[in-house]
Amino acid sequence: MKQLFLIFFILGLLPGYSQNFQISWAKLQAPRLAQVQFTGEIPPGWEKSVQIEPLLPIASASAAGDLLEIRTATPFRLDTHYYLLLPNGQKRFLQPDGILDSLYSDKPLGCTEENGKQVFRVFAPRAKWLRLVVYDDYRENPIGEYPMSRDEDGVWEYFADGDWSGKYYGYRVWGPQGNGEIFDSTLALADPYSRAVATQNHYTHPGKTLILREDKFDWQGDSRESAGVRRWLNVPHRDLVIYEMHVRDLTAHPSSGAPESLRGSYPGLIYENQTGGISYLKKLGVNAVELLPAQDFGNIEIPYRDSTTWIYNTWNPYAFNHWGYMTSYFFAPESYYASGGNMIPGEYNGGAGRQVREFKEMVRAFHRNGIAVMMDVVYNHVSQYDNNCFKYLDKFYYFHLTAEGEFAGASGCGNDFQTARPMARRMIVESVKYWMQEYHIDGFRFDLGYMIDPQTRAEILQEARKLNPHVFITAEPWGGGGYDPNGFSDQGWSSWNDQFRNGFKGWQPGDERRGFIFGEWQGSNSRRSLQRYVMGSPRAFGGQYLDVAHSVNYVEAHDNHTLGDFIRIGLGDVTEEEIFTDLDKNARLTPAQLQLNKLAALALLTSQGPVMLHEGQEFARSKVIAPRDLPDIHPGRIDHNSYEKDDETNWLNFRHAEMNRDLLEYYRDLIALRKQYPAFRRAEPEHFRFLDTADSLLLAYELNYPGEAFLVALNGNRRVDHKITLPEGRWEVVADGKRVYLAQPRKLNAARIAIPASSGLVLKLNN
Repeated sequence: MKQLFLIFFILGLLPGYSQNFQISWAKLQAPRLAQVQFTGEIPPGWEKSVQIEPLLPIASASAAGDLLEIRTATPFRLDTHYYLLLPNGQKRFLQPDGILDSLYSDKPLGCTEENGKQVFRVFAPRAKWLRLVVYDDYRENPIGEYPMSRDEDGVWEYFADGDWSGKYYGYRVWGPQGNGEIFDSTLALADPYSRAVATQNHYTHPGKTLILREDKFDWQGDSRESAGVRRWLNVPHRDLVIYEMHVRDLTAHPSSGAPESLRGSYPGLIYENQTGGISYLKKLGVNAVELLPAQDFGNIEIPYRDSTTWIYNTWNPYAFNHWGYMTSYFFAPESYYASGGNMIPGEYNGGAGRQVREFKEMVRAFHRNGIAVMMDVVYNHVSQYDNNCFKYLDKFYYFHLTAEGEFAGASGCGNDFQTARPMARRMIVESVKYWMQEYHIDGFRFDLGYMIDPQTRAEILQEARKLNPHVFITAEPWGGGGYDPNGFSDQGWSSWNDQFRNGFKGWQPGDERRGFIFGEWQGSNSRRSLQRYVMGSPRAFGGQYLDVAHSVNYVEAHDNHTLGDFIRIGLGDVTEEEIFTDLDKNARLTPAQLQLNKLAALALLTSQGPVMLHEGQEFARSKVIAPRDLPDIHPGRIDHNSYEKDDETNWLNFRHAEMNRDLLEYYRDLIALRKQYPAFRRAEPEHFRFLDTADSLLLAYELNYPGEAFLVALNGNRRVDHKITLPEGRWEVVADGKRVYLAQPRKLNAARIAIPASSGLVLKLNN
């Protein structure tokens, strides 16, 4: 041993072996393979002096450039930490990485029934031991703890005699310590495959998994395909008019008319006799809703400016998460949205498990009214501040980590999920299938979809289509610094068309990055780009999509300013620093604001591809920060990112919808027009003939669809009225910048027609 230390010492003094020669990363990549990346080329022969601690016999060690590969004679143990010892005295932890991909199991996970026994299974490949913890009641101490057995694939299991339905359970886990590990046996973790969770109102989101009794929910004809009844409401993708909405926002305001006890809940949303909720959506005419995250999530965040917590919160005075992009349990409905849900500190939500039945009742009611239900799902990262089960079951398996073993944060939200791990991929695919089978979900929108690896994306689509060939799968085609709408389309996915949004509306309201409706941003817009947008951005015309059904067109989403506020600011009528005490005055549209809102609506709802509206867009909703007794907030200002605000900032005020009824009816009638005429949903590029206009801000085209012919003109110029000569034939106005003429189109007798500044029109050929 003294000779070895002498060799290390001498080598450390030789040129090329300085202490500046560092390790970039060191990983276990296979059961008998370790790889080490250095900051420079490895000196010849150096690899012969490396060792692994605890001592493992090395079969071979080879160096190529800056990469060292070590193969061992015996396999690494997953529940043991190994270190690389180098000749220059460096010692580096070998972080488990690719080695973890060698394990996979097909066994059912979570709580299942097999041969009359209740079986509990959880995947924790590097744990030293696991115990099943059982409770009679979610508010009480455990009634028993039971050691679990590990199989060869890293699955721990326990077989229980008798029926424990109605009880609650969790897992205690212990594993290796140090080097960034966070195994903590003092925690009892809810099951990652929980179908219902009782969670406490605290930022650590303590949860206990409810053992559900057999579900005898009556879908009332929504589930028996053999009887000719659909399980899913398969709206053709190009016919979709999607309403992006938050479960609480449509009924939380008193103006919704929902009973006070049901406001902001699943049953409140489908309560029929109200102004808001499902009644409002039926009148508007949308045929799909996209629910902001409704899988159980961490809705309470870390206390503000509390130095005793592990992260010092300087950014969220509310210490709350309203939107839900912090998923905790991927198989369980959010219990705060169930009837009786509350945010009282220390109280529990979901104790009775009613969220399961009420979510199903919500979907059933939407389907009965011809509205498909889609879910916004977040698999790219998990909840950041809570006792997340994946973090404590195996941080190294489930997450992208830095070379130092810390959580990577390319998502901007922390805890980026390692979707490419085989059992992580399995969980994601099974979660998608579960919501389709158990809750009859018609489609999904994937948050930061680029962060989900391509193979997982392929399996999601493949497995979902096996259940329902018409399932609608869409995503944000960006995330973690990547952007690839073309790649998503190549895989058969649709995606949010942010180029459409930026082209017509713009990106920032207060600078030169305003879009077509402002008569600006011509540096990014061109005649050809505008033509491409209205055709559905087909790749054959320079767009992103192989199929027009892949282009989800929108001008407003939950992120950033509402369209109404974007226009208010973009026109210079208000500023982002302005304080509003009269919310009605701010919400009421001026003639110029109304004009631009209508132009955006007309451009959107006459374009090819699925259409998405965000809640309140149809009446130019304004989001103003509500007064609260909190430090460092700015009540009265317009908000562009209300994820952390409460109901009072986010809810829909239906008095404002009535106040701006002119715009609301314009949206309603454009939706009806789109539904009435397939030309606005099913046209292909060959059906378009664009008029050659002198002003690039005048977009005009004929739409010659079989059996229907239209002329659409959109004038983005804010100062110049235009006239166009009509093609031969008898034309009638079905929409202009003021209204839609559904029942009685307005006849035309002239050969030319005016398109006023900041307006548009739709003509129909009536031969």
